Amino acid sequence: MLTKKQHELLMYIHHYLEDHGVCPSFDEMKEALELKSKSGIHRLITGLTERGFIRRLPHRARALEILKLPDAVLPNGIKNRNSRQNGHSSEKNVVKAEFGSRNSETPSDNGLVNLPLYGRIAAGLAIEAVSDPGSFVDIPVSMIDSGRHYCLEVAGDSMIEAGIHDGDTVVIKDCKTAENGAIVVALIDDDEVTLKRLRRKGNTVALEAANPEYETRIFGPDRVKVQGRLVGLFRQY
Repeated sequence: MLTKKQHELLMYIHHYLEDHGVCPSFDEMKEALELKSKSGIHRLITGLTERGFIRRLPHRARALEILKLPDAVLPNGIKNRNSRQNGHSSEKNVVKAEFGSRNSETPSDNGLVNLPLYGRIAAGLAIEAVSDPGSFVDIPVSMIDSGRHYCLEVAGDSMIEAGIHDGDTVVIKDCKTAENGAIVVALIDDDEVTLKRLRRKGNTVALEAANPEYETRIFGPDRVKVQGRLVGLFRQY
């Protein structure tokens, strides 16, 4: 998954390179994305580099190279560089900007549905959920109801007292709201994603861990967006 800020930075660098022939400075990136410090830009660039969208050119100042763009912004017939090099369709190589964009929920003859597995999500210190649109999971149709669903692999132990362990696969219903006490996929500051229990009180949103070693995190109402609600879990031994 690309976070909103990662997507914004990637497209800003792309258009800046097209217009100016050189990369924008970190100060220009910070101003364009309305961030308070350049450390946020460093973190976003590292994330884009790890996901294969850009690379740093050694021994050159302000030197970033765009390797690929999300398919949604590519003109028809234009493929990403990595797709041409590897001889595969770009669909297999591009991280989707939103959960649930490839979801086949028609039950098969054996009563299973095929859901996309969108990488790992933190149940501990918040990290970004990394999309892997090439992976899918068959689950019993009885585990889901109407609407879109997707799966995530859990990383961390902060939800262990809710029965969610490191390495488990959780089934998530794609939604934008959830009731108090629900375990949700929460997007924080358009930058990091985590799995926590949602509590609202007045003008605050609390993301509660289910492990006493982790503190409850409190945010303003505009800083947390619900991206899905936990509806099931399965574990391999």
